[in-house]
Amino acid sequence: MKLKLSPQTLLILEAFLDHPAEWKYGYDLSRSTGLKSGTLYPILMRLADRKLLETAWEASEMGKPPRHMYRFTPEGMQFARERRESRMAGSVGVPVLNEARG
Repeated sequence: MKLKLSPQTLLILEAFLDHPAEWKYGYDLSRSTGLKSGTLYPILMRLADRKLLETAWEASEMGKPPRHMYRFTPEGMQFARERRESRMAGSVGVPVLNEARG
């Protein structure tokens, strides 16, 4: 699958690669990437439409609304790892998520 990925999409893929098998919430992804919801959720929807992410609703507890969760599909995990490898091979010094920024 050949996609031109924005820097914001790459940040999201890196966030999922941090713990690739875990479900993640949009709010947590927003906090870890610094992306606002107007940027984040359209990217998550495109990744899900392309079968790179699976989605589910978390059962709500009493008084709390249900939350949408996301995690990699096997294809999504492979796609993200391949993109990371090609970026690492082609560019030295590209910061990864959670790396200290100076």
